[in-house]
Amino acid sequence: MPHADDYAQELAELAQKAEITVAVAESLTSGRLSATLGAAPNSSEWFRGGLVAYSTEVKQTVLGVPDVPVVSRTAAEAMATGVRTLLKAVVAVAVTGAGGPDPQDGQPPGSVWFAIAGEQGVRAWHRQFDGEPADVVAQTVACATETLLDTVRSLCPDGSSS
Repeated sequence: MPHADDYAQELAELAQKAEITVAVAESLTSGRLSATLGAAPNSSEWFRGGLVAYSTEVKQTVLGVPDVPVVSRTAAEAMATGVRTLLKAVVAVAVTGAGGPDPQDGQPPGSVWFAIAGEQGVRAWHRQFDGEPADVVAQTVACATETLLDTVRSLCPDGSSS
């Protein structure tokens, strides 16, 4: 099974080749997504940066999340749109969720909302992950990185890494 680092390696090649910049906004992953992308080859060429917005106040004041539960589609979409604008990236991904072991915002542990924002707009999706909080975080980082890779691949002129 591919790992987030594997996705990040390919993402680095494609993003740099196509001159596509990437940004992230993350909550439950606490910087782990940014660290994964930042460790990929030539990240200074394509990774604009990340914003760890752990508190609701930061999500609202910095990223423009409205007064809604933070574990929600609306919050994820606002986070992705907000960080894309702030960091002037072509593509941005956001993750917010209940890592566990307790529920958050009425959502069970492992409930994660993702959103990806680009020139074509924003789309969000939900995943329910199993396991301990560390497992949920690892699965979230892998899913976000894989989706970034797929998105950048779709923006490449030839649609592939070759």
